[in-house]
Amino acid sequence: MAETLRDWIAERLAAELAPAHLEVIDESHLHAGHSGARPGGETHFRLDVVAAAFDGKSRIERHRLVNSLLDEAFKRGLHALAVRARTPTEAG
Repeated sequence: MAETLRDWIAERLAAELAPAHLEVIDESHLHAGHSGARPGGETHFRLDVVAAAFDGKSRIERHRLVNSLLDEAFKRGLHALAVRARTPTEAG
């Protein structure tokens, strides 16, 4: 079981999307003092996901898919998520 929210996000996306590439970057330190920030971080993340699961989906559909997979993370304190979602073809 994942110990951190970052690890949980990575495990969830890996299991559901089988990505060719996945980066989960905790940017919480950049948002200290802003809305949604809390001591200990793990509130603001940036994702770079390359997966065939995005084939044929619009940018909005891709983001909705990722957000739906991470619904539990939002319940656990995730405040903001920046998503870059590409197909393997788009990633080159």
